[in-house]
Amino acid sequence: MAERSSSGRILAMILVGLGAFLLVIAILVPTYTLGKLRTTPLDLEVTTVAEGTGDILNSRQLLAGNAQVDRDVPIVAQRFVTVEDPSNAEVMTLQAGQTVRRLDMQGDTGLVSAVVDRLTIDRKTSMPVSEEEFPERVSTIQVSADKPPVEIDNRAGLQYKFPFDVQQESYPYYDINARENFPIDFVGEEEINGMKVYHFSQEIGPVDLSKADPEVPTYKLSLPASTWGVGEGDEPITMTRWYNNIRDLWVDPVTGVVVKGQEQQDQYYAREADKPEVTVLNVTLPFDEETIEYQIGQAKNGQDTISLFGRTLPIILGILGVILLIVGFVLGIRGGGNRRPATATGGPAPAGPATTTVGPAHSGGAQRDHTEDRTEVIPRQTDPNAQQRDWTTDRTQEIPRTDLRKPPTQE
Repeated sequence: MAERSSSGRILAMILVGLGAFLLVIAILVPTYTLGKLRTTPLDLEVTTVAEGTGDILNSRQLLAGNAQVDRDVPIVAQRFVTVEDPSNAEVMTLQAGQTVRRLDMQGDTGLVSAVVDRLTIDRKTSMPVSEEEFPERVSTIQVSADKPPVEIDNRAGLQYKFPFDVQQESYPYYDINARENFPIDFVGEEEINGMKVYHFSQEIGPVDLSKADPEVPTYKLSLPASTWGVGEGDEPITMTRWYNNIRDLWVDPVTGVVVKGQEQQDQYYAREADKPEVTVLNVTLPFDEETIEYQIGQAKNGQDTISLFGRTLPIILGILGVILLIVGFVLGIRGGGNRRPATATGGPAPAGPATTTVGPAHSGGAQRDHTEDRTEVIPRQTDPNAQQRDWTTDRTQEIPRTDLRKPPTQE
């Protein structure tokens, strides 16, 4: 019985220890794991496609002396984002190559613009890091294959991703065409294909692109009035390229993934900002459905991982820990109550009832040896001096009278 009690106590201690361990893990998992999960992965690789139909200036006709604007042209904007060096546990460098093409022309003739953007961001906040924070940081924009990238020092806004745990507030957002930071405002909660998202909107312009990037010669052109279509003479007229944009983003509030994006771009040549004269590009470009579904999948994967380690796993570990603690305590209490005291003698206790000694105890006298008694023979008195009672004189038909008076005490 002692061995069973000992093994029960050992099992109880094991269960209590394991339960306490699970409770500690349940507390530590969200504390130490969520911080690592809420960082943009270094294997990020995202392709987004936006399509629309709009009006666009025919650049070949412009060079030939005719500012021709083509109407209802199918246009597609494609962006491919990857992670490059330098990147580490805290920061990552994104490289985004973006092209805008008109689909009614083949090959390079249909290329409207091409940009390669490289910047180093914080993996948690998604904000660009400064040179003081990370001396090796990258911040460049390249718009021509024949010219080196331009260093950008004024980035102070989001671009390709929002931070984790998005708030219902305005964020700074950097526009690579205007080369400026503009606020992007929270509009409200919406739902896209069953997913709750935050809608943000930003309005830009008009921006003088010749000041945003003086290195691009086509942002300010001097052409004959007849070419511009504003007169019949050959008098040169200088026009500036202006840029307006209404950007709308629908963002997963948990992971910061941009589920859907849309831009309403309006670029034109004009001598005054508020008086457009020649359309360059007027088109609305929303993400296509395939891109939206892919972005939703990315967001859900991130949500599931955060929920698993931040909520589901701690709850399961906590419940198991409490159960093991309760079982361990119950076993420990039962094990303690089943213990019996050991007997004084070395042998087992007698199986029959205990005998009770009546009369004075004779601790010092010799014990009688009952092994020689002949229990089948009624013992008879052998003392010759003892008087024998005469039973014949007893009157059994009469009830004997008993003197109930208490005899005097003998001293």
